[in-house]
Amino acid sequence: MALALTSARPALRLAGVALLGSWILAASAQVSLPMWPVPATLQSLAVLLLGALGGPAAGLAAVAAYLAQGAMGLPVFANGAAGPAALAGPTGGYLIGFALAAWLAGFARGQGLVRQAVVLLAAHLLLFLPGIAWLAGYVGLARAFEAGFLLFIPGTLVKTALALALLRALARR
Repeated sequence: MALALTSARPALRLAGVALLGSWILAASAQVSLPMWPVPATLQSLAVLLLGALGGPAAGLAAVAAYLAQGAMGLPVFANGAAGPAALAGPTGGYLIGFALAAWLAGFARGQGLVRQAVVLLAAHLLLFLPGIAWLAGYVGLARAFEAGFLLFIPGTLVKTALALALLRALARR
């Protein structure tokens, strides 16, 4: 019995971290600037930190839990959106991109400053690929690139720098 409990602990820990991370991501989704077709939120900052602090598996698990909660109808997406329609809407590609970004950001953990900065920026940019591709189906590629990426460059740089600073500060503790 003790052996079974011991081997279950890592899985239980990952599940707990994923659930907590999904709630953090849901809260960050509610801090939103109402833009169309993609709102500006704090989600990408949360995604970077979930991966960078928890590692690739925990970051990915947190985003997967968040997506599952939203798919089941919990109002966790930006502006309280929920359900399969929200996943299939214009921002659906970004939601999938969060999973990729959290996984990649996990590789910043335990690295030096320059490598962390490069990994976090790459992870942040990675989330835009499925986002723009999906959004293009709604508004065309040129508009998707403009409204779904170019407008977000300043925020991307600020949030990536903030994620790096928070990661460095928390790592010192």
